[in-house]
Amino acid sequence: MKNVAIFASGSGTNAENIARYFSKSETVKVAVVLSNNKNVGVHARVNKLGIPSFVFSRDEFVEGTPILAKLAEYQIDLIVLAGFMNKISDTLLNAYPGKIINIHPALLPKHGGKGMYGMHVHEAVVAAGEKESGITIHYINENYDEGEIILHATCQIFPTDTAEEVATKVHALEYAHYPHVIEEVLGN
Repeated sequence: MKNVAIFASGSGTNAENIARYFSKSETVKVAVVLSNNKNVGVHARVNKLGIPSFVFSRDEFVEGTPILAKLAEYQIDLIVLAGFMNKISDTLLNAYPGKIINIHPALLPKHGGKGMYGMHVHEAVVAAGEKESGITIHYINENYDEGEIILHATCQIFPTDTAEEVATKVHALEYAHYPHVIEEVLGN
């Protein structure tokens, strides 16, 4: 059994989708969810699925030891970022080289980098007049949105699409592709 930890900072729709996907798997288990915010919906979503969730402080995250201890407790093989808003520390990168993946709601390298998350990305896509958008699933490195790309999946953008309509199309791609890529990265 391969154990996955999900890091999330928000409502947790992607975390819940991933957890539901693997809920009957005999080879992959979402073992724990970690968050930097106690007041977000991810906790209720995963707790109702029987997955424990924990909150860590900024200091704990930067220092790293408490996070590493929690990951060791759950024997984590892969860290999956699902709407996680903090830059991954060198401590985590060094402890899990090539074992941390993220999903970005645009086709990197376009519309990536610090501050490019959530609706900011979709608004930028619309403002740029892009004809397509999509998702990028990639490994994490020391720079925002610059890790090796695992998958691009695209959707068509029409000139009349709003940022909200782009977000809906992109979310559908996230839900469809992220669990499969997790399986592939784990070798299942």
